[in-house]
Amino acid sequence: MNWFLRNVLPLLLDMALNPFFFGRDQSIFDPLDRILEPFDRFPLWDNAPSRQFAQDVSAIASTRVDWLETPEAHIFKADLPGLKKEEIKVQVEDGRTLQISGERKKEEVEKTDKWHRVERTQGSFLRRFRLPENAKVEEVKAKVEDGVLFSYIERL
Repeated sequence: MNWFLRNVLPLLLDMALNPFFFGRDQSIFDPLDRILEPFDRFPLWDNAPSRQFAQDVSAIASTRVDWLETPEAHIFKADLPGLKKEEIKVQVEDGRTLQISGERKKEEVEKTDKWHRVERTQGSFLRRFRLPENAKVEEVKAKVEDGVLFSYIERL
């Protein structure tokens, strides 16, 4: 199962989020969200392990990343609104795999407050990208600006 989550799931999600397959502003989860919406009010569904798995998958899928290669560098841009740079981790693993991860914390609310809808993802997110041979993997630079993570990896 861990192998599937680390290797296969990110590839499936990348394909699913490709505009070629589902259009510019859609994802594979949109129809499923509408189908499951009536079940949101059942307490049994809220605490089920499968619900947590679906939320984790949604957090991974909703972290959209652009990858641009210029003559000087590989540039990754990730939309991470509301996160501070301390909550985001950028690293190279296994020699050539860029990993962007972090956690969007759940908001604290009073017991008297009542949620009407929760659509923003929360929890951990993780994206991995296999870097080409022309990337200087030992020189990764990153900055967060206006809710966007910029990662720069110079080319050889």
